[in-house]
Amino acid sequence: MSVLNILEEKLAETKKQGRFREFLNLERGVQDKPWATHHGQQGERRLNVWCSNDYLAMSHHPKVLLATTDAVNRVGLGTCGARSISGTSVYHSELETLLASAYGKESALLFTTGFGANDATLSTLCDAIPDLIVFSDELNHASMIYGIRYSKAEKKIFRHNDVAHLAELLQAADPARPKLIAFESLYSMDGDFAPLAQIVALAEQYQALTYLDEIHSAGVYGERGLGYAEQLGLLDKITIIQGGFGKSYGAAGGYIAAPRSVVEAVRSWAPAFVFSTSSPAPVVAAALASFKYNLEHDTQRKHLLAIVDHLKTGLRAAGIPLVSADSHILPLRVGDPHRNKHISQVLLDEHDIYVQPVNAPTVPAGSERLRVTPTSAHSHADVETFLAALGRVWAANDLRRAG
Repeated sequence: MSVLNILEEKLAETKKQGRFREFLNLERGVQDKPWATHHGQQGERRLNVWCSNDYLAMSHHPKVLLATTDAVNRVGLGTCGARSISGTSVYHSELETLLASAYGKESALLFTTGFGANDATLSTLCDAIPDLIVFSDELNHASMIYGIRYSKAEKKIFRHNDVAHLAELLQAADPARPKLIAFESLYSMDGDFAPLAQIVALAEQYQALTYLDEIHSAGVYGERGLGYAEQLGLLDKITIIQGGFGKSYGAAGGYIAAPRSVVEAVRSWAPAFVFSTSSPAPVVAAALASFKYNLEHDTQRKHLLAIVDHLKTGLRAAGIPLVSADSHILPLRVGDPHRNKHISQVLLDEHDIYVQPVNAPTVPAGSERLRVTPTSAHSHADVETFLAALGRVWAANDLRRAG
């Protein structure tokens, strides 16, 4: 059997299990949010998108678009170099300064992706700090897992959001060894918040550094939209905050805000940062404009949260089960990969609604779900249309209702 035949067999098994990933070819119009045009075999059709991470619809915002085009006309597109060569623009420097100031940290650093920010930072710290023990939530994002897994640090995995288990692991560890707790504020597949205050208290008790991924809460929560830690008044208690511009801010790229020594270590020693071409200056200009706007305006945040409340109320009334109702991320529990994909397809074909089916291995087998993410571009009329379609599909497929 050839190597390619081996791959074909494994792909066939993946498809049989309902785990094969399929992509929808969408064209999102600037003036047509939250709708998008689907270019498929049957031609073009408009879909109402309910699974975008563009939570605040900032990818379409006039200020972001203007900042992008102004930067293109001013400096062109790519930087064509790593940060240490020719890849640092005035936009990179201004945004890093603003991030550090906003989060109240000594320094900040930009990355081309949020994945790269987690991977590079965690792997660098884990290798640079002798005898470090990392305590990681079991549901941390793959980028955090990879950064920790391929380092030399000892790893301890605590059960998801289980503060008691984390405390047990910390208590059992050698008090003299340095420690780092890595976790997310908002978990993107479950939609639940971390018990942030309790984890911070444990970190202080055991003198552990904290690494907090805020990528799905930044922009949406907190007085200035800095995330869940800001909302709880805990920004100054977190050692390293990671975030990104590809979700709420509608641009692209990741960042950390941290003590100067952490930032300088990563920018000096992380291969993924040192040897990567930097983000295009116009993309950084877009992120800068969006971040500035959301520090000063809460219009999008308020509307999004009102839409989320409306949707949650309707889902409860319809008995449609949620994995979690903590946040603006609302995963609808289905529990079977084939039915999950079928429901998504029916919503697409019969109701012009696009909701992403999430199956194993992204989530545990048996917990398959539709990951619903309202945006500030949705209207209350959109919510009612969506709820009506969900109710009909749930009934037609005899899906389990919440008690």
